[in-house]
Amino acid sequence: MRLIIAILISSLLFAFPALCFASKNELSSGQIVYVSIYSNIYKNVGLAGMLSVRNTDLHNSLTILSAKYYDNNGKELKEYAQKPITLEPLASLRFTVEEKDKSGGFGANFIVKWKAEKDINPPIVESIMIGMREGKGISFVSQGKVISENTK
Repeated sequence: MRLIIAILISSLLFAFPALCFASKNELSSGQIVYVSIYSNIYKNVGLAGMLSVRNTDLHNSLTILSAKYYDNNGKELKEYAQKPITLEPLASLRFTVEEKDKSGGFGANFIVKWKAEKDINPPIVESIMIGMREGKGISFVSQGKVISENTK
């Protein structure tokens, strides 16, 4: 329980400056986004993971071109977006990595590639992990990091 409280407090303290000084996002017509996703952590606590992509633009759709899942050695394990997926304004989608799927290891990640017809508000791309051990739950979020801008 102490671990969960410590994680929640540190998460809030870490996120608070970003909330206070948030500025308007730069517009983009496409990006490649790296997102960490953990299949296990501290003392081998198994985790289920979810990749979430949220279109934050009020008026324009975007297209997810790919959502590739990689293991901790950088080997591609699975393409979650078998074909381009259109996200309408304010729409969201998710891809799930089951708790029993340990193939990604501790350093698993997603590479998400998206595009839009014109410059729009970039989507929120993040992973959410949740797990339980001995009746205690743990959950946390990992924010995506843009590694390439305006890809078509």
